Amino acid sequence: MDLSDRPTGWGGSPVPRPSLEAIRAARERILGKVVRTPLVPLHSDRATTDIFLKPETLQPIGSFKLRGVLNWATRLTEADRKKGLSTTSAGNTAQALGYVARLFDIPSRTLLPDTVPQNKLDAILSYGVEPVQVPFDQLLNYMLQEHWREEPYSYLNPWGDPDMIAGSGTIGLEIVDDLPDVDTVFAPVGGGGLIAGVGSALKALNPSIRVIGVQPESCPTLHKAFEADRGLWIQAGTTICDGTAVPVIVDEMYPLLREVVDDVALVSEEAVKDAIRLVALKNKLIVEGSGALSVAAALATPDDRKSVCILSGGSIDTERLMEILG
Repeated sequence: MDLSDRPTGWGGSPVPRPSLEAIRAARERILGKVVRTPLVPLHSDRATTDIFLKPETLQPIGSFKLRGVLNWATRLTEADRKKGLSTTSAGNTAQALGYVARLFDIPSRTLLPDTVPQNKLDAILSYGVEPVQVPFDQLLNYMLQEHWREEPYSYLNPWGDPDMIAGSGTIGLEIVDDLPDVDTVFAPVGGGGLIAGVGSALKALNPSIRVIGVQPESCPTLHKAFEADRGLWIQAGTTICDGTAVPVIVDEMYPLLREVVDDVALVSEEAVKDAIRLVALKNKLIVEGSGALSVAAALATPDDRKSVCILSGGSIDTERLMEILG
């Protein structure tokens, strides 16, 4: 199928911006079940100490996704939860789904791209999730054509579910609590759910905070969408940032992203590897490619304003990590 023939959404209404009240309610809902991650200064050879890390790698599953999945599952009715939980994922959402399903003692399954790294597949299996591996195009068609409606599970849209986005927004509340004079927040962008939630919280608390989405140069989906001012598909290349290798910004998400994201930074594969190495050796934190995007972008920004980098996840293959560190 030609890119111009592909649907750029599932034909629904634009995803609403979560209110500050909804994000605060999500914080109360997940309290005690997720880690309230700290802000820590980035240790580097730069003279400035005004770059801070928000290490969501410290969550039980090693990813921010737990916040949104738990908020969503908690909001389901008892009857809907008992159907079991299902999603589509590149890896981290599926791990969060399995973790949450175990809390409620219910089954879970996920569609995964057949290119998912083995370390993420192993982690998904360890949480008891039933993996269904399919070609990436088939996974996206399943989402955009809403084939999940034909199945008995309660399905979580990992990009556009309002409760998922509100759960991610709790990261923004914590950033402002810990660093009230923050100037800029860098967040990786795949489908857009993380930055939509964080950006909604930050803009509600202080509209002057700059929210910068970060993508690899080989998959600049949101960057291209902003240029075209609409949802679209792109021809994506290969990248170490598999968690953000999403070649489409859907129509339903675009208006919210345009509203809360100020700009998009693109970084090279080498810059991502340098960031992984720096954070591992200087801060003793392990991050995956997508998780290092924010640091790579902040280091390339020539100013001393107070910045926060969201380390979104830490699921990186051991061999790849050792190659980068070596």
